[in-house]
Amino acid sequence: MTLDQFPWLTAIVLLPLIASLLIPILPDKEGKTVRWYALGVGIADFILMCYAFWKNYDPSSATFQLAEKYTWISQLGLSWAVSVDGISAPLVLLAGIVTTLSIFAAWQVNIKPRLFYFLMLVLYSAQIGVFVAQDLLMFFIMWEVELIPVYLLVSIWGGQKRQYAATKFLLYTAAASIFILVAGLAMALYGNNLTFDIAELALKEFPLFLELALYAGLLIAFGVKLAIFPLHTWLPDAHGEASSPVSMILAGVLLKMGGYGLIRLNMGLLEHAHVYFAPILAMLGVVNIVYGAVNSFAQTNMKRRLAFSSVSHMGFVLIGIASFTDLGISGAMLQMLSHGLIASVLFFLAGVTYDRTHTMLLNEMGYIGKVMPKVFALFTVGALASLALPGMSGFASEIAVFVGITSSDVYSSTFRTVTVFLAAVGVILTPIYLLSMLRQIFYACEGNPTCDINPSCDISDISLRTQGNQEVVCFGTSCALPSESDFSDARPREVFIAVCFLVPIIAIGAYPKMATGFYDATTVVINSQMRQAHSDVSSLKNSPILAHPSSFPTVSGAQAVTVVANK
Repeated sequence: MTLDQFPWLTAIVLLPLIASLLIPILPDKEGKTVRWYALGVGIADFILMCYAFWKNYDPSSATFQLAEKYTWISQLGLSWAVSVDGISAPLVLLAGIVTTLSIFAAWQVNIKPRLFYFLMLVLYSAQIGVFVAQDLLMFFIMWEVELIPVYLLVSIWGGQKRQYAATKFLLYTAAASIFILVAGLAMALYGNNLTFDIAELALKEFPLFLELALYAGLLIAFGVKLAIFPLHTWLPDAHGEASSPVSMILAGVLLKMGGYGLIRLNMGLLEHAHVYFAPILAMLGVVNIVYGAVNSFAQTNMKRRLAFSSVSHMGFVLIGIASFTDLGISGAMLQMLSHGLIASVLFFLAGVTYDRTHTMLLNEMGYIGKVMPKVFALFTVGALASLALPGMSGFASEIAVFVGITSSDVYSSTFRTVTVFLAAVGVILTPIYLLSMLRQIFYACEGNPTCDINPSCDISDISLRTQGNQEVVCFGTSCALPSESDFSDARPREVFIAVCFLVPIIAIGAYPKMATGFYDATTVVINSQMRQAHSDVSSLKNSPILAHPSSFPTVSGAQAVTVVANK
């Protein structure tokens, strides 16, 4: 077997899963061997995917690449079919780097370490499986497999309300998954041939009413995962109770599975229904942006504030998907990649802060910038990236979405103006709640020189201020001299993890084509397909939103073949 014939994607999906099965038999009493083993597997899988894409992936091609297909259960038409294109390949890399660094971030897990790292590796495989699956039933199976490790990781290693948060997560996501199964069966059984192959499903001609029903069901399923209002309520609870390594995966990868599903299935298979639902997606995106930003102000829990920030940022993904422009869809993809990196580093640094303060409540923090300058600096850079500072990846993605929706000729000028204005309100609110969070964590409490948290801690006391020429600092609810404080600054491992996220954030911000070049060829083809569908849609109702409705002829099989071939 030559390297060209090697089943790269199958190896990438199965390596963490097979490696996880060896964890129970590893000779290890304190968990040190297991954590090094899990980290080594994560690094090996990430290197494997980087090598496979470097050697065999052509970003200038919009076709599916590295394709593999093996019959799995022939009676059900189920195959092990995997491949990548410009939509899935960058998300596979995102899942690889986020999950590997999450394993490294969980270095201090000492409660059931074997089970913890076993679940992390199973989750690793399931995430990659979702992004590379080209069989709809396989996609559903991988989607379901991912739920179990997350539920256990939250319910065992979470906070005080971990059982409630884990159960809520499972109920929401499992219930929503039913819509994927029902929609998949409906599409597979429709017509003369039973198939779950996504490429073959794209060749089927569905009646408009069926397309609309299928689109609505999948929108609910993926809307839960993407945290679309009002299906988002599981997210703040899960983030608030999950350990930071798990929160990194929740925000960095799992949310993106919802956006990926909307692009791959809703847009890829149900393009005519997308024309009808696109204005709704744009409006939901605006609601997400404003609602998430406003709710962040009300959160006194640091991780819940970051969770609502994620809800807000996912609104840009919806607007980009609904834009009918090359730049808008490209911006939606870039927003998923950018937010995956930014949210991961912020939740990681939230965990680093918690390890020192043992609290997530912002009103119990303060004054810690002096004793933790490295954490302060890293947290500040991450927050600036999240608020879309020019030169950071967040700015590149959000400006692409703004320009994309503004330049869209599909919507009326009134609709575009209102959408952009309301989304801009959310952008203005973002730096306010993020910088406010930094002030509450790292800066002095208002009312200096006495800390409001602990009135008995008077840092104006001369006897304290003059000891060893050091200035006393108020850390949380106690005061101490920096040299005598038990709260250490970021360790080399923690700095390394944060820098691994911040470097690509800054690099993509400085040169966005580093990321967009990976998928632009695919997003251009997808948008071309959407615009063709828009030109085919009947103007049975004179919509004031859609600017140029037209007739809705049935898409012929030849046209569908052309669309799939272009992919």
